[in-house]
Amino acid sequence: MVVAELNIAVKGVVVVEVIVVIVVVVVVVVVVVVVVVVVVVVVVVVVVVVVVVVVVVVVVVVVVVVEVVVVVAVIV
Repeated sequence: MVVAELNIAVKGVVVVEVIVVIVVVVVVVVVVVVVVVVVVVVVVVVVVVVVVVVVVVVVVVVVVVVEVVVVVAVIV
């Protein structure tokens, strides 16, 4: 009788340990997925900011070059 009760208790502990391990694994996977998503979002935002800065610089350079050409053409 005592052995059967101990056996049931051990099985219950094993089941609880397995559930705890599954929960920990799921939490770790969720945290890793969230970190990867955050890193991807940050990289995308950085790329978009760099592209916008490059476009603005190119537009400013083109405008300055056009103005210089117009001024030189007017002077000549």
